[in-house]
Amino acid sequence: MASPAALQARLQAASTEFQKIQTELATVVEARQKLEAQQSENELVKKEFAQLTDENTVYKLIGPVLVKQDQVEAKQNVETRLDFIKSEINRVEGQLKELGEKSEKKKSELVEIQAALQQVAAPAVA
Repeated sequence: MASPAALQARLQAASTEFQKIQTELATVVEARQKLEAQQSENELVKKEFAQLTDENTVYKLIGPVLVKQDQVEAKQNVETRLDFIKSEINRVEGQLKELGEKSEKKKSELVEIQAALQQVAAPAVA
């Protein structure tokens, strides 16, 4: 059986790793939320573009200046952006799944170490 000091060191290391995973998970969740906001915004632009006629003029904001842009090009840009955002969301979803699994494994490890520590400490108390 492992010594209380060794178990305590393992518990500390596992706890630190678990916190690191949780921080990374929060960062990835935030990235996913930003991507969803961008996707929503671009979907709205796509809907607006669908209502345009050939006579409508499209402008693009570049810095503080509005520059006339070809309607077809603008629509293609939005489609390309949406495709990119969708692929990024899929990538981030994969990261979320992976981190969730890592988190669960680390949580189980922490519970096992705590149980072992309690077993080592129990005879000392009695």
